Amino acid sequence: MNQSFISSLSNSKALIGTLVTLDSSEVVEILALAGFDWLFLDMEHGNLSIASVQRLCQAIAGRCHTLVRVPENAPIWIKKVLDIGCDGIIVPHVNTAEEAMQVIQAAKYQPKGQRSVGAARAQGYGHYFSEYVQNANNETTIIIQIEDIIAVQNLDTILKVPGIDGVLIGPYDLSGSMNLLGEVTHPLVQAEINKVKLKCKETKIPFGIFVMNVEATPKEIADGCGFVAIGTDSAMVLGRAKQILETIGKSPQ
Repeated sequence: MNQSFISSLSNSKALIGTLVTLDSSEVVEILALAGFDWLFLDMEHGNLSIASVQRLCQAIAGRCHTLVRVPENAPIWIKKVLDIGCDGIIVPHVNTAEEAMQVIQAAKYQPKGQRSVGAARAQGYGHYFSEYVQNANNETTIIIQIEDIIAVQNLDTILKVPGIDGVLIGPYDLSGSMNLLGEVTHPLVQAEINKVKLKCKETKIPFGIFVMNVEATPKEIADGCGFVAIGTDSAMVLGRAKQILETIGKSPQ
C-alpha cells in the first residue's frame, strides 16, 4: 500500500475489512486478493501468536492494510506487534483517559511516547531503520476500542488524549456490559453506540464498527463510519459452505 491507514481514512469512501482469526497464510492472501481494504488480525480472541501474525502480514504483502488487535493494553504486546511491521494496532477495552494514554506511551517513540527501539521486520530487519523510526509516529495507526459502558461514560476525556487515530466501536461487548449480551440492535445499546459516533464526529476522530452481517453495513457507512469490519474469516467459510449445501438440498449435519 502506498498510503498509510491514517491517510486512507481521510478518503471519502469507507474502508471495508474483515476480522481474521484463523492462522492461515492462504486465507489472508485470498482475502487481500479479493479486494478488502484492510484486514483485522485478532490476537485477543483468535489463536494467533506473534510469529503467526508476522507470517500473515508477509502473506498479505502490502495488498491491503493490516491492523492487529493486541490481546490487552500492555506495552509488551504493543511493542512486539508494531515491530512486526503491521499498519497499526487496535487496543481492546480502553475505558479511561489514563488507559488511552498508556496506549500512546507504548506505541509512540520519544518524544511523544516511550516505545522502545529494536530492529525487526518493521524496520526491514535494520535495513531502513532510521527511516522507520523517523516516520513511525506519524504513519502507524493507533485505534482504541470503545466497547464498555464505562468507556462511553468517559469518552469526552478519552478523546482528548493526543495521538488517537481512530475509535472502533465493539457492539457485542458493549451490549454485554449493559447486561444485554448479544442484543446489539436493542434501543438502549444503539443509543450508546450513537453517543460514541456523535462524540467522534464532534472531535473529528475517525470511527468504525464491527458488524456481523453485510446487510448492516450501508447504515453504518451512512452514519459516518470511516472503516467497517464485516464478519469473520471463519464465518465466511462456514456461511458459503452451508449455502452450497442448501442449494443442492443437502440437510445440515
